[in-house]
Amino acid sequence: MNVVIAAGGTGGHFYPAIALAEEFRRQDADTTVTVIGTGRALEQLMSAETAIKIEPLQVRGVVGRGPLASLRALLLIPGAIGKAMRLLRSARADLVIGTGGYTSPPVVIAAWLLGIKRVLLEPNAIPGLANRVLGPLAHRVFVSFEHAASYFDPAKVEVVGAPIRKAFVDPPPASHSGEVKTVLVCGGSQGATAMNTAMVEAAKSSDRIRRDFILIHQTGTADVERVRQAYAEMDARVEVVPFVKDMPTVLRAADLVISRCGALTLAEIAACGKPAVLIPYPSSTHQHQEHNARVIEQAGAGVMLKQSELTGPRLAQVIESLADNPERVRSMAEKSLGLRKIDSAEVMVRECSTLVANR
Repeated sequence: MNVVIAAGGTGGHFYPAIALAEEFRRQDADTTVTVIGTGRALEQLMSAETAIKIEPLQVRGVVGRGPLASLRALLLIPGAIGKAMRLLRSARADLVIGTGGYTSPPVVIAAWLLGIKRVLLEPNAIPGLANRVLGPLAHRVFVSFEHAASYFDPAKVEVVGAPIRKAFVDPPPASHSGEVKTVLVCGGSQGATAMNTAMVEAAKSSDRIRRDFILIHQTGTADVERVRQAYAEMDARVEVVPFVKDMPTVLRAADLVISRCGALTLAEIAACGKPAVLIPYPSSTHQHQEHNARVIEQAGAGVMLKQSELTGPRLAQVIESLADNPERVRSMAEKSLGLRKIDSAEVMVRECSTLVANR
């Protein structure tokens, strides 16, 4: 079987493609998987440890941009559909999977025009515009959250969770002691300036954070030097990196995670059974990150802190409060582990193989 996955732009779209590619090959070593992305350097970094073939597509996001930028993005779509059709023919694609985001529409539309089987993955609690538009063209729609199922045809949709890489699943995580020593700060694959600033200010305002905790701070490439310099001016035990290449290992080592709320990130946190302080990106489409975070908070696995309330002292207070309550931290970790779905990729690949076989 030849599979093409439309993914790119951020880790939230790209890493599920890697997880699915791993699982397709695990179930059938003869399966070929091609990922159509944006050609950005970040995608090369995320796929550095894999043998996945990546084809770039010139396309840009439409939502959340100014009128002129949106118009320019729309004008790229016809050409992107044409190139996608050529790529699908070249790959002899039997199946196309769209993971959401702006690479999905031209690739899924191209598959529709060519009569190739089409599947969508919607990882967020509130579906993005791309998947809402593409829903009627899909044969199957897989969602991570029960709430997202209501946006699609019930006959097509299945709740499976977010596909995560095997490295997050095996071996199973150890139980949490409740003690907080290592704190991972991660604003997503591209970083988050507001979170970076708040964490620096939290460390500056709290002797305890500087003295008692080891910080691992992923900043994104654009902000790494500023954050490194800020920490250098204080006596803190901190490792500042633009991008965490081995997130499974780093996440397993953390006792507490301070994070944005992309669906894939939350699935990885749950897979490792970690308690989290969740700071939703306020400009996410349809506020989906806040909806994602509320699901985790209501389950008792995390604490949500809106960016409008985010200051260094407030973040320090939340971290110290959790560190002072190991029983609560231990309970949050147990609730997090209870949200763990480790067979999402396996279920998706099995269903996709059946779909192609029944054509």
